Amino acid sequence: MKTFLNKIGLIFLALILTMSLTNCKAVQNANNKQKGAVIGATGGAILGAIIGNNVGKGGNGELGAVIGGVIGGTAGVLIGNKMDKQAQKIEEEIPGAEVERVDDGIVVTFDEGSGVYFDTNKYNINASSQKTLNKLAGVFKEYPDTNILVVGHTDNTGDANYNMNLSKNRAYAVTNYFKGKGLSSGRFTTNWFGEDQPMHDNSTVEGRAKNRRVNIAILPNEKMIEEAKAEANN
Repeated sequence: MKTFLNKIGLIFLALILTMSLTNCKAVQNANNKQKGAVIGATGGAILGAIIGNNVGKGGNGELGAVIGGVIGGTAGVLIGNKMDKQAQKIEEEIPGAEVERVDDGIVVTFDEGSGVYFDTNKYNINASSQKTLNKLAGVFKEYPDTNILVVGHTDNTGDANYNMNLSKNRAYAVTNYFKGKGLSSGRFTTNWFGEDQPMHDNSTVEGRAKNRRVNIAILPNEKMIEEAKAEANN
């Protein structure tokens, strides 16, 4: 009976914390996309937020194995609350970025309008992008129990093979920049899709600019998951 009451108390506390974060845009996005404690999944929603509707193989392997599935039950609620807080922090630090709470994770999209961008045919991190990435690195240090997936994309201008390599270089430029800020290399997975996974219309200037993007997915690591499960079982 005590264990049952403890679980009820955890759920009640989690609901209060969730309600307190409802003004965060990223948390509002989670209303439709985050499964939380309701159902299980295989990371499909996060994949969709990163690469659109063209789920498939590209870059250096399948992303589904990296993303994994949704944690259900009370543990899922506890993880969700932690990720809600991190998403809110990112929105506060980087107001120009698109931040979405998706399943158990967070998806951050950077394009030419959101603070991290690349000059044409370039993959070096420019001064403007450094400022934004420095803020995000600070958030990653504040929330160490997460893994980070970096995914690069391009528009369809130019040769497809060239674009594939360009998206790889841009993705690794972001990953390596974070590592240079003292973040553990073990937290990162890097992938790339070239021009193969557009989320916007490549026939327009605006659409091509948005397709020249880097997505960052932030996911609970094994330590966070195991601690949440242990707390849920107490």
